[in-house]
Amino acid sequence: MRAIAYQTPQAITAETALVDIDLPTPEPKGRDLLVEIRAVSVNPVDTKLRANAAPADGGWRVLGFDAAGIVKAVGPDVTLFKEGDAVFYAGAIDRPGTNAEFHLVDERIVGRKPATLDFAAAAALPLTAITAWEMLFDRLKVRESVPGAANAILIIGGAGGVGSIAVQLARRLTDLTVIATASRPETADWVKSLGAHHVVDHGKPLAAEVAALGIGAPAFVFSTTNTTDHLAAIVETIAPQGRFGLIDDPKTLDVMPFKRKAVSTHWELMFTRSLFQTPDMIEQHRLLNEVARFVDAGDIRTTLAETVGTINAANLKTAHAMVESGRTRGKLVLSGF
Repeated sequence: MRAIAYQTPQAITAETALVDIDLPTPEPKGRDLLVEIRAVSVNPVDTKLRANAAPADGGWRVLGFDAAGIVKAVGPDVTLFKEGDAVFYAGAIDRPGTNAEFHLVDERIVGRKPATLDFAAAAALPLTAITAWEMLFDRLKVRESVPGAANAILIIGGAGGVGSIAVQLARRLTDLTVIATASRPETADWVKSLGAHHVVDHGKPLAAEVAALGIGAPAFVFSTTNTTDHLAAIVETIAPQGRFGLIDDPKTLDVMPFKRKAVSTHWELMFTRSLFQTPDMIEQHRLLNEVARFVDAGDIRTTLAETVGTINAANLKTAHAMVESGRTRGKLVLSGF
């Protein structure tokens, strides 16, 4: 089968940063599905791994997490899907990725593809939807109010992949006032179109921008990017006893300033359930089916922003470079081989 992989961590400008190769088609065992990949999207985790993580034993590493495709075969213990089903999912960080013609994935982290979306539009959603859903409802528990706080959430990086779905989930599935950050006219317009009640500029003093809204200190802050740059403003902005969540990778994170306000800090990594085979791993299957239901009902829309081309090394290199620029909105997708 055709695949795109790398052997040495490098800058995306290197000729061999990503390479077209041929690999044997894997066989499903246990609860695995063998999925024929129809579309993939690129996430920051792809670029971070490619630049920093050396494959074991000098072999090839195939990246890619988000995918949409057709089940071609199933393992002997599979009960949730059958051959021919259209699916979407975000994969596992400790297994070969989706940048290949065929891919193995545990059925417990797979959902049915939204019927109203094509494969490209569906592939834009899984990783960001799982991340945003788990942060909002499992980590921050946004349906449980904070006494005295404004019933509001500040989403830093509202136009990015995770921010774009978090804004929609918070607006459609809660009664929170949704404040999102964006720094350019096109990203501000994007976030407004997704349902944010207010958009503030994270290029300006963020605490002052939020205070100027006049709604009070938000109960929740969800930082999707550049947390270190905004940490002092988050401490100032968030309500006492509020809940703060983040998903990026600051080199250090000094949470001591939160002590005075008794603010709790929550990490979200959507790979945790599959990485540790947690007893509730199947919740990602259920979560993705709920997302599909909301999409088909018209309550949530795809965050696909641009289709970069077919799935090959040259187009993936283009997409990686675009993600690394930090100036994309929504998701970048590659479709078909």
